[in-house]
Amino acid sequence: MPFDPIARVPIEEGDRVRLDYVGRFEDGTVFATSRPAVAEEHGLLPPGEGDPAPLSFTVGANEVIDGLESAVLGMTAGGEATVRVPPAEAYGEHDPDRVREYDPEAFEAMVGEPPEIGTHVEAKNDLHGDVTAITDESVQVDFNHELAGRTLVFDIEVLGVEPTPGTEEP
Repeated sequence: MPFDPIARVPIEEGDRVRLDYVGRFEDGTVFATSRPAVAEEHGLLPPGEGDPAPLSFTVGANEVIDGLESAVLGMTAGGEATVRVPPAEAYGEHDPDRVREYDPEAFEAMVGEPPEIGTHVEAKNDLHGDVTAITDESVQVDFNHELAGRTLVFDIEVLGVEPTPGTEEP
Protein backbone atom coordinates (compact mmCIF):
# COMPACT_ATOMS: atom_id res chain seq x y z
CA MET A 1 0.00 0.00 0.00
CA PRO A 2 1.50 3.41 -0.93
CA PHE A 3 1.87 6.33 1.45
CA ASP A 4 -1.55 7.75 2.17
CA PRO A 5 -1.48 11.44 3.04
CA ILE A 6 -5.19 11.32 3.92
CA ALA A 7 -5.12 8.41 6.39
CA ARG A 8 -5.95 9.50 9.93
CA VAL A 9 -5.06 6.19 11.56
CA PRO A 10 -2.64 6.67 14.48
CA ILE A 11 0.93 5.66 13.67
CA GLU A 12 2.10 2.49 15.35
CA GLU A 13 5.20 0.33 15.36
CA GLY A 14 5.84 -1.26 11.96
CA ASP A 15 4.24 1.59 9.98
CA ARG A 16 6.31 3.31 7.32
CA VAL A 17 6.27 7.08 7.86
CA ARG A 18 7.32 10.06 5.71
CA LEU A 19 8.17 13.31 7.52
CA ASP A 20 9.13 16.85 6.76
CA TYR A 21 11.41 18.13 9.50
CA VAL A 22 13.59 20.94 10.74
CA GLY A 23 16.24 19.88 13.26
CA ARG A 24 17.79 22.54 15.47
CA PHE A 25 19.76 22.92 18.65
CA GLU A 26 18.20 24.47 21.75
CA ASP A 27 19.73 27.83 20.80
CA GLY A 28 17.73 27.77 17.54
CA THR A 29 20.63 26.93 15.20
CA VAL A 30 19.30 24.72 12.38
CA PHE A 31 21.54 21.68 11.72
CA ALA A 32 19.36 19.65 9.31
CA THR A 33 16.11 19.89 7.40
CA SER A 34 14.05 18.28 4.66
CA ARG A 35 12.67 21.65 3.59
CA PRO A 36 14.63 23.20 0.69
CA ALA A 37 13.82 26.84 1.59
CA VAL A 38 14.98 26.31 5.19
CA ALA A 39 18.13 24.53 3.99
CA GLU A 40 18.96 27.41 1.66
CA GLU A 41 18.26 30.03 4.34
CA HIS A 42 20.64 28.32 6.78
CA GLY A 43 23.40 27.39 4.32
CA LEU A 44 22.70 23.66 4.48
CA LEU A 45 22.67 22.98 0.73
CA PRO A 46 25.99 21.38 -0.22
CA PRO A 47 26.88 22.24 -3.84
CA GLY A 48 25.80 19.62 -6.34
CA GLU A 49 23.77 17.50 -3.90
CA GLY A 50 20.31 18.76 -4.86
CA ASP A 51 17.46 19.62 -2.55
CA PRO A 52 16.90 17.78 0.71
CA ALA A 53 14.03 15.29 0.78
CA PRO A 54 11.47 14.17 3.35
CA LEU A 55 12.63 11.51 5.81
CA SER A 56 11.10 8.04 5.39
CA PHE A 57 11.50 5.29 7.96
CA THR A 58 9.78 2.27 9.47
CA VAL A 59 8.76 2.88 13.09
CA GLY A 60 10.53 0.42 15.38
CA ALA A 61 13.19 -0.62 12.84
CA ASN A 62 15.94 1.55 14.43
CA GLU A 63 16.38 3.56 11.23
CA VAL A 64 16.27 6.91 13.07
CA ILE A 65 17.03 8.12 16.59
CA ASP A 66 14.77 6.80 19.37
CA GLY A 67 13.36 10.21 20.25
CA LEU A 68 12.07 10.75 16.71
CA GLU A 69 10.56 7.25 16.52
CA SER A 70 8.69 7.63 19.80
CA ALA A 71 7.52 11.13 18.83
CA VAL A 72 5.56 9.92 15.80
CA LEU A 73 3.77 7.10 17.64
CA GLY A 74 0.09 8.01 17.83
CA MET A 75 0.36 10.87 15.34
CA THR A 76 -1.60 10.81 12.07
CA ALA A 77 -0.90 12.01 8.54
CA GLY A 78 -0.98 15.80 8.50
CA GLY A 79 -0.04 15.99 12.17
CA GLU A 80 2.60 18.47 13.31
CA ALA A 81 4.65 18.60 16.49
CA THR A 82 7.75 20.13 18.05
CA VAL A 83 9.79 17.46 19.76
CA ARG A 84 12.66 17.93 22.24
CA VAL A 85 15.05 14.96 22.12
CA PRO A 86 17.62 14.62 24.92
CA PRO A 87 21.03 13.05 24.19
CA ALA A 88 19.97 9.68 25.67
CA GLU A 89 17.28 9.40 22.96
CA ALA A 90 19.47 10.79 20.18
CA TYR A 91 23.22 10.17 19.79
CA GLY A 92 24.13 9.64 23.44
CA GLU A 93 26.27 11.68 25.78
CA HIS A 94 29.70 12.85 24.68
CA ASP A 95 32.11 10.10 25.79
CA PRO A 96 35.63 11.33 26.63
CA ASP A 97 36.92 7.77 26.07
CA ARG A 98 36.07 8.17 22.38
CA VAL A 99 38.53 11.05 22.03
CA ARG A 100 41.93 9.68 21.07
CA GLU A 101 45.37 11.22 20.70
CA TYR A 102 47.93 10.26 18.06
CA ASP A 103 51.50 11.18 17.35
CA PRO A 104 51.45 13.70 14.43
CA GLU A 105 53.79 11.61 12.25
CA ALA A 106 51.85 8.41 12.96
CA PHE A 107 48.58 10.23 12.17
CA GLU A 108 49.94 11.46 8.82
CA ALA A 109 51.18 7.97 7.96
CA MET A 110 47.74 6.47 8.77
CA VAL A 111 45.64 9.12 7.05
CA GLY A 112 47.95 10.02 4.18
CA GLU A 113 47.83 13.77 4.79
CA PRO A 114 48.96 16.21 7.44
CA PRO A 115 46.48 16.85 10.25
CA GLU A 116 44.14 19.84 10.03
CA ILE A 117 41.37 20.86 12.42
CA GLY A 118 38.08 19.51 11.06
CA THR A 119 39.64 16.74 8.95
CA HIS A 120 37.23 13.79 8.90
CA VAL A 121 38.90 10.39 9.31
CA GLU A 122 37.67 6.82 9.11
CA ALA A 123 39.49 4.22 11.17
CA LYS A 124 40.01 0.64 10.02
CA ASN A 125 37.28 -0.44 12.48
CA ASP A 126 34.76 1.81 10.62
CA LEU A 127 34.76 4.46 13.36
CA HIS A 128 34.44 7.98 12.00
CA GLY A 129 36.05 10.91 13.73
CA ASP A 130 37.10 14.51 13.35
CA VAL A 131 40.41 16.16 14.18
CA THR A 132 39.61 18.56 17.02
CA ALA A 133 43.04 19.71 18.24
CA ILE A 134 46.65 19.71 17.06
CA THR A 135 49.83 20.37 19.02
CA ASP A 136 53.49 19.63 18.25
CA GLU A 137 53.12 16.45 20.32
CA SER A 138 49.67 15.14 19.40
CA VAL A 139 46.67 15.11 17.11
CA GLN A 140 43.31 14.76 18.89
CA VAL A 141 40.54 12.87 17.08
CA ASP A 142 36.99 12.80 18.45
CA PHE A 143 35.15 9.60 17.48
CA ASN A 144 31.86 10.66 19.12
CA HIS A 145 28.96 11.37 16.77
CA GLU A 146 28.99 15.07 15.95
CA LEU A 147 25.61 15.48 17.70
CA ALA A 148 26.55 13.49 20.83
CA GLY A 149 25.78 15.33 24.04
CA ARG A 150 23.34 17.71 22.34
CA THR A 151 19.64 18.10 23.01
CA LEU A 152 17.93 18.25 19.62
CA VAL A 153 14.65 19.97 18.78
CA PHE A 154 12.65 18.84 15.76
CA ASP A 155 9.67 20.51 14.12
CA ILE A 156 7.99 17.60 12.33
CA GLU A 157 5.06 17.19 9.98
CA VAL A 158 3.77 13.75 9.05
CA LEU A 159 3.39 13.78 5.26
CA GLY A 160 2.23 10.21 4.87
CA VAL A 161 1.79 6.85 6.55
CA GLU A 162 1.99 3.36 5.10
CA PRO A 163 0.40 1.05 7.69
CA THR A 164 1.96 -2.25 8.66
CA PRO A 165 0.76 -4.86 6.13
CA GLY A 166 -2.40 -6.54 7.37
CA THR A 167 -3.46 -3.64 9.63
CA GLU A 168 -5.20 -1.46 7.05
CA GLU A 169 -8.83 -0.63 7.62
CA PRO A 170 -11.26 -2.47 5.27
